[in-house]
Amino acid sequence: MLDDGSDELFGGFWPFMRRFLLAFLPVWVFLLGYAAGINIILAAIFAGMSVSVVAIFEKLKLKQTSDTENDDNNVIKE
Repeated sequence: MLDDGSDELFGGFWPFMRRFLLAFLPVWVFLLGYAAGINIILAAIFAGMSVSVVAIFEKLKLKQTSDTENDDNNVIKE
């Protein structure tokens, strides 16, 4: 089984945070846009785009974590 390492982000709390954010972040963004007087269609588009922010954040955090862990694992030392 392949391990992507996302279970270890934020001390193992990331899988729960991700599920919560994927469920409620679009709702919050839509309601903020609607309350700000933005057109409903634009608020819905921004809410849909907010889901990708969670995936991008996870990918960047995993890359950052793997880079810091692999700094000492170089086969060729300079």
